[in-house]
Amino acid sequence: MTIAIIDYGAGNLHSVGKALELAVARKGSGGPVVVTSDPAVVAAADHVVLPGDGAFADCRAQLDAVDGMIEAIIETIDRRGRPFLGICVGMQLLATRGVEYGISPGLDRIPGEVRPVHPADAGLKVPHMGWNTLDASRDAHPLLAGIPTGPEGWHAYFLHGYQLYPDDPADVIASADYGGPVTAIVATGTIAGTQFHPEKSQKLGLALLANFLDWRP
Repeated sequence: MTIAIIDYGAGNLHSVGKALELAVARKGSGGPVVVTSDPAVVAAADHVVLPGDGAFADCRAQLDAVDGMIEAIIETIDRRGRPFLGICVGMQLLATRGVEYGISPGLDRIPGEVRPVHPADAGLKVPHMGWNTLDASRDAHPLLAGIPTGPEGWHAYFLHGYQLYPDDPADVIASADYGGPVTAIVATGTIAGTQFHPEKSQKLGLALLANFLDWRP
């Protein structure tokens, strides 16, 4: 079971790779974990992860610059139906568009728009940075299996100034509270995304990555 992490010059590839390797080791099966900029490897993988750090427009431009990678992502999602996980800006790129530094098209797999975070409490700073629990919006999604949510749940690590506002609220499977709800996890079909960084989220992150590797949507 090959797990491909897309290398397009954006994202904490080393940490994501190490976290996935640890999730594989704890499961006792799966792998190898491959960091790759080769579209053929991505298109043939069993699970695909799209990380991302920085601005939406820059990440989209860098993804476009890897010849054949957009087509490989389409092959993975639309034709092969493989589990696909976006992380942080990688999750945001699943949207229809982003408005950071102008309007940029996304991959349009989670219809919606990426716009600034606007906490209702003026005392809360943006970017949103730190640890938050998650509130499950949908019952029993496989990505959250065995992960305690709610006020006494496990914590996830966030660092972002923009968030995905899906057209369909049902695409949000978990949110966090930062002066109002912040989209934390989205999912539809074989696609999912986390606004937080599972590779930095300790036991919650490792559990979610293990669930992703077990996911057979």
